[in-house]
This record gives sequence, structure tokens and C-alpha cells, in this order.
Amino acid sequence: MKFISLLGATGSIGTQTLDIIRKNPDHYGLVAMTAGKNIELTRKIIAEFAPQFVSVQEKADCEQLQSEFPRTTLAYGVDGLIEAAVHHKADFVLNAVMGSVGLEPTLMAIEAGKTIGLANKETLVTAGHIVMEAAKRKQVSILPVDSEHSAIFQCLNGERTGTVSRLILTASGGSFRDLTRKELEQVTLQQALAHPNWSMGSKITIDSATMMNKGLEVIEAFWLFGIPYDQIEVVLHRESIIHSMVEYHDSSVIAQLGSPDMRVPIQYALSFPERLPLQAGEFLDLVKIGKLHFEEMDTERFPCLRFAYEAGKIGGSMPTVLNAANEVAVNQFLNGEISFLMIENLIEKALTHHQNIKYPDLRTIREVDSETRNYVHSLSL
Repeated sequence: MKFISLLGATGSIGTQTLDIIRKNPDHYGLVAMTAGKNIELTRKIIAEFAPQFVSVQEKADCEQLQSEFPRTTLAYGVDGLIEAAVHHKADFVLNAVMGSVGLEPTLMAIEAGKTIGLANKETLVTAGHIVMEAAKRKQVSILPVDSEHSAIFQCLNGERTGTVSRLILTASGGSFRDLTRKELEQVTLQQALAHPNWSMGSKITIDSATMMNKGLEVIEAFWLFGIPYDQIEVVLHRESIIHSMVEYHDSSVIAQLGSPDMRVPIQYALSFPERLPLQAGEFLDLVKIGKLHFEEMDTERFPCLRFAYEAGKIGGSMPTVLNAANEVAVNQFLNGEISFLMIENLIEKALTHHQNIKYPDLRTIREVDSETRNYVHSLSL
């Protein structure tokens, strides 16, 4: 039995993780969880899974839930998030929260010696050097939950990274992959949220449409696998069947394939190094699919991907700026405050404005994150 602390239980990754726990009661138990403002769903999860510890975002929601579930320990805010990450009974922490708020609980879970399942890209994008050094020092495993990084992780299994010539990340192209730059000027939020292949949260779906999601994944891959940016490539693959590939220096390419179902990489992280049968999953039928398509990625069409490569190669505090500016800009688009193309404009201005800090510590990263958010907000006033 593996005991899970699930950070971000009411989000897309969180609810799919709960589905895996639900279908494998002999293998997994939920002992701690965090949620945001979806209190109705939080209430249902507590009633079904009976976790020992629950943290929510707001104090009032915490007090209300405590009155309803007196046997459950309740907390709220950042302190509650961290408390869930280091829960004494949890041996696996799945970080599925959105944004840079996921950084500190990841670091605290590492210090507590927990195995980490990482679905929070921003943790490594914002402070990859700090996180990976801490994981190495504490001898903690960080297992990727993103489909692309899970695919690479599986393709590297049993191989030596010194024999790798390229990591090849695949990208669906998002909601607007067939639109011209001119056509993007008029797109709506509803159109942006209609992803052709995957069922994801709103922020990730917008990031997929701008291709920032893939840019963040490039930076994440750099930290997870120690492969230089010049050896990390992105290709457009419309079907989302090949989730990523690894090319070796003997020209062999190993690819991981599967139906676009996030429960597969989530379950693989939870069960590693074993594989469990996927309950009620759709198995891949290549004959039915017939053809797979690949196209070169156009960084002029998708400038956010270019921003990510540039920020990653510069390093230092630049990836922190990239992530913070993107979070603010995407949130403004989701709130109807800016147009779709303004997202990339605000990110570019933030990157140009920032004076890079080469070796930022955690305090500096927090300061840069805050300053960047304030700057992007000021541009929209």
C-alpha cells in the first residue's frame, strides 16, 4: 500500500489521480490533500476517501469544512499546503497545483524525504537548480507526471544518458494550430479552451494554444534529464499518440505511444517501477488511427516557445520571469482583460525589462517572481 498526499486534488490532474486511487484501493490510499476554492468537490472527496488531513485556500472554507468533518484535520493557505506536503504518513507526494505556488511544498517534501510525482511544471522552471540539488542531496526521486516527460522517462529506462543525442518532445499545436497570425487577432476565450486532443485545466489549455506549455516542458526536461537545450527538440504531432521520443547516438529512436489519457502517466508515476493494469482505459489501435503526422515547429508562429528556449539558455532568473509573466498574462486573458496575442506581448516585455541574476537563491527567486507580476500588471493598467 502506498499512501498519497495529493496537492491540487480538485484540478484536472488531481481528479484523474483520485480516479486511479479509487480503482486501485489495494495499492493506494489518500492520506492528505489540498484544494483551492472548489469546496463542493472538496466536500465530496473527503466523504469518499476520508483523508486524515485536508487544506483549502480560504480560512472561512476551512472552518466550514471542519464543522462538517470533525474527524479530519483541516488547515488553509500556504502553511496548509506545506503541511500536506510533509504529512507524516504520506510516502508519495503528487504535486498537481497550478503555478509557482507549487515550489515551496515541493522543496519541503524533498527535505522530508518523500518521493515526488511532479505535475507542476513551474517548480522546475522557476527554481530547477535549487530543486534538483535538494533532490540529489536528500536522495529523493522526482518522477515526471506530464505525459511528455513520463514518455522520455520511460524511453530512457535502462539506457545511459551519455548515449542520448536528442530528446524529441511532441506538441499537438493546441486549439489554434491551423490559424494564421492574422486570424489569431480575433480568437475568443471559448475557442482557446477547446483543445483538440486533451482534457486539461483552463490555464494549461491556454498555454497549449500559445505553445508556452511546450516551452515550459523544454525547461523542465533540461532539469529532469540533464540534456542540453541544443539537444531538446519540439515537433508538431497532431494526433498526440507519440508522447515523446529519445534519439540515441547510434541513430536508434525509442518512442512511447498511447492514447491521449493523462491517467496513464499519472498511474505510471504512482506505480513505478511496476506497471498496473489501467482500469477502463482506451488501448491504442494503430490500425484504426492509420496515419501519424509530424511537422517542424515554427517559432515565428509560436514565439512563446522561442521565449522559453532563450530564457532557459540564459538561465539564472530569466525562467522565473518567463513563468511569472505568463501566469499573469494568461490569467488576464481568462478574465477577459486582454486579447490572446497580448499574452506573448506582455511576456516579451517582461523578459526584455528584466536584468538577469545569474545564481538566484530562493529568496531572490521569490522577489523576482513578485516584481515580474507587478510589472506585467502595470503594463495592463
